[in-house]
Amino acid sequence: MTSVRAAVQLLVFPGLGYAVAAGFLMEWMQRKINARLQGRLGPPFYQPFFDVVKLLGKRPVERPPLQGLMMTALPAGAVVATLGAVALLPVVPSGGGFAGDLVLLVGLIELGPLLLVLGGFASRSLWGGLGASREAIMTAAYNLPFLTALIALAHSSGLSLNGAALEGSWPVRVLALLAILICLPAKLHLNPFSIAGAEQEIYAGATTEYDGPRLAMWELAHSLEWVALVGLVAALSLPVTGLGWPVRVLVFLGLSLLVVVLLSATAAATARLKLAQTARWFWLWALVPAASALVLAYAGI
Repeated sequence: MTSVRAAVQLLVFPGLGYAVAAGFLMEWMQRKINARLQGRLGPPFYQPFFDVVKLLGKRPVERPPLQGLMMTALPAGAVVATLGAVALLPVVPSGGGFAGDLVLLVGLIELGPLLLVLGGFASRSLWGGLGASREAIMTAAYNLPFLTALIALAHSSGLSLNGAALEGSWPVRVLALLAILICLPAKLHLNPFSIAGAEQEIYAGATTEYDGPRLAMWELAHSLEWVALVGLVAALSLPVTGLGWPVRVLVFLGLSLLVVVLLSATAAATARLKLAQTARWFWLWALVPAASALVLAYAGI
């Protein structure tokens, strides 16, 4: 990958320029679909953007120097890591990539939740610590099938994102994508796996004590998570080499929005599960297709 192409992917598409706009759009779609299915009007399409702008304009509460530094650096790190993950998405597989970029993508995707856990404990809040503990347990629960599915794809097609997007057998790909889709609501803090930030119990969970620009960074990181995770599913769902890049981009956008609608409708139609129920769900229903994909990959099917 050339430096110019890398800069375009990071700053324009599928990086910063696209990711910020698409993240706000996806958050609005989730809130709007949830509202309409509950018989409410829902927010206007610009509301997520205005929420972040409003937070950026507020002055945060004064904290001890070290605590303030950590509470500023952790959400900023989550934004940078998630933006890097978005920039690696193989929207146009012929356009670049490097050996092992799948490993880097996984690391960048998982860094955001880890920083959120650290951020909850760094706030020195009872509710923040409780939310961080729940987030850590949730991460351990859903990452087992999520990473197993990605390992199956990697064994079938190599450690390159381009290979994962274009190669590998369909049985492995379908089962791996099913496992990843089951994990997405938990990674995006949607029902029925939103226990880590249950407002009725622990306010805003790990981000309870965050305010102003610090909270805005967490909101932006969450928006970028939508783009990264939904985009990963969309990119892996279209292993076709004969299409030109404009068609691939349009199909990528269409599949991304379709996944957002599916996740939003599921969230609106389900109730929040308890922590133990969530862990059992992922270690059973999500792990079954992920482990099956891994077995098929090792069997060469």
